[in-house]
Amino acid sequence: MPQQDLLIRESRESDLPAVIALFAADALGGHGDTTDPAAYDDYLRAFRTIQSSPDQTLYVVERDGEVVGTFQTMITTSLNGRGSSSMIIEAVQTRSDLRGQGIGAAMIEFCIAEAKGRGVRLVQLTSNALRKDAHRFYERLGFKPSHLGFKMALK
Repeated sequence: MPQQDLLIRESRESDLPAVIALFAADALGGHGDTTDPAAYDDYLRAFRTIQSSPDQTLYVVERDGEVVGTFQTMITTSLNGRGSSSMIIEAVQTRSDLRGQGIGAAMIEFCIAEAKGRGVRLVQLTSNALRKDAHRFYERLGFKPSHLGFKMALK
């Protein structure tokens, strides 16, 4: 389907059930996401933290009024690179039955355009090491696998 039928916009609190469902449907991510109503307040708290930050934005992608994708951007500024800023793209999800239809590409192109508009020097993202299809997708869009990431779970 053409990308023209997509609307990318900042997420609203009313989008939370659809966004949570996208994450909960991702068995590979292993983040423990769930649509269990008992977990809703955790998501709401995180949403409000993101919403109140000038450097973080949660987006949704709509098609025909329905949320079909989501992603988050964060702008970080560091002293290296002569004090430049970078955009981190995080939590990229497309509804599984709609993958391969240009939704993911539209999200990443949107991020790159936003970064250029803000004068950001670098756009970066991480991807689960098991997501070989996603790695090929990001490389097709011009990303280079340049770093090795490490994580330490604290809880």
